[in-house]
Amino acid sequence: MKRILRDYAASLQFILNAGLFLMFLPALALAATEVVADGATVPEVQKSAIDMLLGNQSVALFSIIALGLWFGRLTVAGLNLGSSGVIFVALLFGHLHYGIPVGVGTFGLVLFIYCVGISAGPTFFTILSRQGANFAKLSFIVVGFAALCSYAISEFIGIPQSLVFGLFAGALTSTPALAAALDVSSGDVSLVSVGYGIAYPFGVVGVVLFVQLLPRLLRQSLDEKEDSAGKKKLEQQIVRALVKVHNKALFGRQIAGSEILPGVACQISRVLRDEHLVPLAADDVFSEGQILFLVGDKAGTDLFVDFIGERVEKEVAMDVVRERINVVLTAEEFVGKSIRDLGLFSRFGVVITRIERGEAAFVPRADTVLERADKMLVVGDPALLNRFSEAVGHRARALHETDLVSLSVGILAGIILGMMPFALPGTKGFTLGLTGGPLFVALILGHFGRIGPFTARIPLAAQHFMRELGLILFLADAGVKAGGTFMEIVSQYGLQLFVLGAAVTTAPMIIGYIAGRYMGLSLPECLGGLCGAMTSTPALGTLTAKTESDVPVVSYAAAYPVALVLMIVFVQILFYLG
Repeated sequence: MKRILRDYAASLQFILNAGLFLMFLPALALAATEVVADGATVPEVQKSAIDMLLGNQSVALFSIIALGLWFGRLTVAGLNLGSSGVIFVALLFGHLHYGIPVGVGTFGLVLFIYCVGISAGPTFFTILSRQGANFAKLSFIVVGFAALCSYAISEFIGIPQSLVFGLFAGALTSTPALAAALDVSSGDVSLVSVGYGIAYPFGVVGVVLFVQLLPRLLRQSLDEKEDSAGKKKLEQQIVRALVKVHNKALFGRQIAGSEILPGVACQISRVLRDEHLVPLAADDVFSEGQILFLVGDKAGTDLFVDFIGERVEKEVAMDVVRERINVVLTAEEFVGKSIRDLGLFSRFGVVITRIERGEAAFVPRADTVLERADKMLVVGDPALLNRFSEAVGHRARALHETDLVSLSVGILAGIILGMMPFALPGTKGFTLGLTGGPLFVALILGHFGRIGPFTARIPLAAQHFMRELGLILFLADAGVKAGGTFMEIVSQYGLQLFVLGAAVTTAPMIIGYIAGRYMGLSLPECLGGLCGAMTSTPALGTLTAKTESDVPVVSYAAAYPVALVLMIVFVQILFYLG
C-alpha cells in the first residue's frame, strides 16, 4: 500500500514540477537574454511574454493544474483545499481571459465519475442491502435535507437554479455533485461553478468545526464506550504474537477451526515445529508448552494470550514466501457467506489472517462475512494455497494490470446509456447524462467484478491516479468557464450567497446528528457517519486525530459511497423539480 501511494504521489509531483517549470520559463528566458523591446520596460516585456505563453491553451492548462495543486497543499490550521484548489486558480485564469483546450473538461468528467463508480461498486449495494443500513439512512437524510434546503432557496429566495446547484455541491464538498450539476444545468453553467466556489470553503471548515465542537458542547469523549448496543472500542493496529500453551482445558482439542473465544478478532495461523513456524495441519491439537503464532487486533490478541497461556519473546523462522499468498475473492460461491459457514480449513486447510476491504485492513473472525473483491492474506501449505486460490478467485498480482479494453468499453457503455432518453407517462423525460450513465455502468461492473470478458479490476494506484487526473481536468475546465463572470455574479447577489452556502452545510448536519442518535448510533459512529454523508475527509482526519478508536473510520466508510451516489441523484431530482 505504501508503494502504491508513493507512486501516486510521485505522479502528481511530476505534474506539479512540470507546470511550475512552464510558469517560470518566460522569466528565465528574459533573464538570460536581457531583452527589452522598442523601449518597453522589463515588466512590460515579461507581461507580454507571459501572455504569449499562456495564450497557448496547453500551457495554460498545465499551469492551472500545477498552481492549483500547489495552492491546494497550503495548510491553514490543519486544513487545505486539496485538489479543489485547482478550481480557484482556474477561476482566476478565466477572469484573465486565458483558455484551455476544448473537450478537456468532458474527458476529465467521464474519467472521474467512472472511477468513482468502480471504487464504490463493490460495497455500495452491499451497504444498501444488509450492512450499515443505518448509515445508508443517515446519508439519505443528510443529502436529502441539503437538497430540500437548496430547493427552498431556489423557490422562495429567487436564486437561479444553476447557482443553487453549485451551492449544493460546494456545501457538501462534492465534486461528483458539481459534475452532475454542470451536466444537467439548463442555465448558465458558469453560475454552477461560482456557487460551488463560494460554498466550498465553508463546506470544508464547517464540518471540521462541527465534529470538533459537538463533543465539547456535549462534554462527551469520543473514546467513551457509551453505545446502548454494547459496541466496544476497536483497535486499529494489527499485531502478531507468540504464545505458549498452558490452559489445560484446551489440551487435546483441534487447533484449526476451534472457536476458543468466539467473536474475538484473532487467528492462530502457525505452530512452532523444529524451531520453524509452519502452517497448521488438520491433526494439530493443543498441548502443554506448545508455541503458537497469533495474528489479530491488539485487544483480541491480548485476550487470546491470557486465555491460552503466556506470551513468548523469541526469534523464530518461517517461510513467508511459499506459505502465504494474497488472494482476491471473485467466486460467487464464497460471496456473502461467513468464514464459519464456508468451513475453509476443513475444505482447504488454510487460514485467513487478514482481509483488505477497500483501503481498510482487519483481522477476520469466524462470523466475518466475505465480500466480492476482498483481498485476503491466506496462510497454509503451498499446494493447499494453490487449490484455494483457484477456488476463490485469482492472485492479487493479477490486479496490477489495467485492462484498457474493459476500461474503454465500460466508459463507452456509460456514455451511450447517458444519452438514452427515459420517460414516464405524462413527463417530459430525462437522460442520465455524462454523470449518471458512466456512474451506473461503473457501479454495476464494480459490483459484479466481471461481466462476460469485461472486468472492473483497476489497480489501486492507477485508479487513484485516473480519478485524480479526471478531477483536476474537470475542475480546470469548470473554473476557466466560470472565471469571466465570477465577480459580476458575486456583486449581483452579494453576501447572501455566503450565508446560504453556510446554511446548506450546517442545517443537514444538525438534522443528521439528531436522526443518527435517534437510530441508536453512538457519538463516534454518528460523527464518523456525518463525515461520510458530507463526503468530508478533512473532518474525518480531525476525528481520527482525537481518538484511537476506528469506529469513526468504519462509520465513514459505510456512509460515504451511499452519499456519493445520492448527491448525484439529488442533483438530477432538483433539476427536474425546477
